[in-house]
Amino acid sequence: MNPSVIALLHGPDKPGIVAKVSTWIHQRGGNVLHADQHLDRQENVFFQRVEWEVSATHEPRQESDDFVSFVQNELDMQVRIGLSNDRPKVAIMVSKADHCFHDLVLRVRAGEWMADFAGVISNHDHLQSVSESYGLPFYHLPVTQETKQDVEDKQVAWLQDQGVQLVILARYMQILSPSFLQNVGCPVINIHHSFLPSFAGARPYHQAYQRGVKLIGATAHYVTEDLDEGPIIEQDVARVSHRHGPKDLIEKGRDLEKLVLSTAVRRHLQNRVLDYQNKTVVFD
Repeated sequence: MNPSVIALLHGPDKPGIVAKVSTWIHQRGGNVLHADQHLDRQENVFFQRVEWEVSATHEPRQESDDFVSFVQNELDMQVRIGLSNDRPKVAIMVSKADHCFHDLVLRVRAGEWMADFAGVISNHDHLQSVSESYGLPFYHLPVTQETKQDVEDKQVAWLQDQGVQLVILARYMQILSPSFLQNVGCPVINIHHSFLPSFAGARPYHQAYQRGVKLIGATAHYVTEDLDEGPIIEQDVARVSHRHGPKDLIEKGRDLEKLVLSTAVRRHLQNRVLDYQNKTVVFD
């Protein structure tokens, strides 16, 4: 049975886009499984996610290439394509905290997501033994101010050599340089332990405690050169009170971080996220 084709397209809105897309699929013997669209009226940008079964007489990858040509040439829109049986290679970057790391690995081992882990990169060796117990290669590269550029060059080289298509920062407590982000060649998703844009930067739970907040949150976002300001994929919050100190906030926040990060990764792997102008449209 052929895998289905998933397309994410966006561009200037104009009449007839939905009809033209569905007609193109129908005329080639395809069957639409899911279709969802959104119009940003402020920017006049149209977004669509469409998934369809390919006719038995067509090869899915050739169908994908033909659809890209159709969208670019006839609709003048941008498009990204995936197949339902794609298994992207994913790398995890960690420091010392392990809660998000375990959650991600166990979800893949349980078959929740179509993905394969290439391995783990860390600036500490705390999670080496547990990574290896999961059968994951562990690449330990300590980072100092003097060695940061050299370490990042080695990290990028390893990621490219492994063919990694997504990098997940599972509480990796280092700021990635513009050079890393420009050269890594794939999206990077980060979990930030606060409800951005509040309490960006370091020690956000301590910042929240000092402000006496009644809600704490977590935010998963694509990483850009602007610290903690990349397009947001998912957020969630938990209620707290004056009785909760920084330690309590950290403990409650860990559950949020796992859920928010896993939701963002799932949406990305299922080709449900379109980012533009530092925002996202999430078809879920």
